[in-house]
Amino acid sequence: MVSLEIKDLKKIYNNRTVLNSISFDVNDGEFLSILGPSGCGKTTLLKILIGIENCTSGKIIKNGHDITKEDPSKREMGIVFQNYALFPNMTVLQNVMYALNLKLKNRDKAKKESLKMIKMVNMMDHINKYPHQLSGGQQQRVAIARTLALKPDIILFDEPMSALDADNRLVLRKELKSIQKELKTTMIYITHDQEEAFSLSDRVMVMRDGNIEQLDVPNVIFNHPKNEYVKNFVTKHLIEKVSSIEKCTGIDL
Repeated sequence: MVSLEIKDLKKIYNNRTVLNSISFDVNDGEFLSILGPSGCGKTTLLKILIGIENCTSGKIIKNGHDITKEDPSKREMGIVFQNYALFPNMTVLQNVMYALNLKLKNRDKAKKESLKMIKMVNMMDHINKYPHQLSGGQQQRVAIARTLALKPDIILFDEPMSALDADNRLVLRKELKSIQKELKTTMIYITHDQEEAFSLSDRVMVMRDGNIEQLDVPNVIFNHPKNEYVKNFVTKHLIEKVSSIEKCTGIDL
């Protein structure tokens, strides 16, 4: 079942086309990564989907309803930013509860739901700590728990692991995929990291200069790149990474 339909979405900034009438669908419960270099339009696309940026033309259809001009608060979407966006004067529990208190207007119920999500992201031992007392990976877990607690239909991620070290990225990547499988939440993940996109996603959408170059399952993109750009940006990069690991370790991957 299709959860989100993007139809001929176009965005023009100062006579520059940032999104070039792109169209694609996102399936219910799918993990879709949008992969591309800086400036390809992927973050602009995310902002338009969540409603903090307007498109020049085109439509966004969610569960059969046109939400192109709807207020962000009515779209039933959540977002996790790269910079965590936590309240520095609130504890882990207070940060996760904040928006839920406003939505439910029932503190006991909000606390119960918040604790459930904090447990899911393995942060129960830190519920009374403030953001400055947490590592980057722990702060991002709190940001994810806060978004999950609101139970959005779709969660958007704006390069959430780019500021983390390699170890934290690997652990959080595994946890995020596990959470997505358990909750069956539709997730759209923005990244410039080929390995990250391929390890997390049901499908990957490769972008360049406001256009979709290829949208398919990781295996098809890797083995059958649609053009030279996809071949060089995705396939060649991943092969070179494996080759580098083999050279350093002497292990034949």
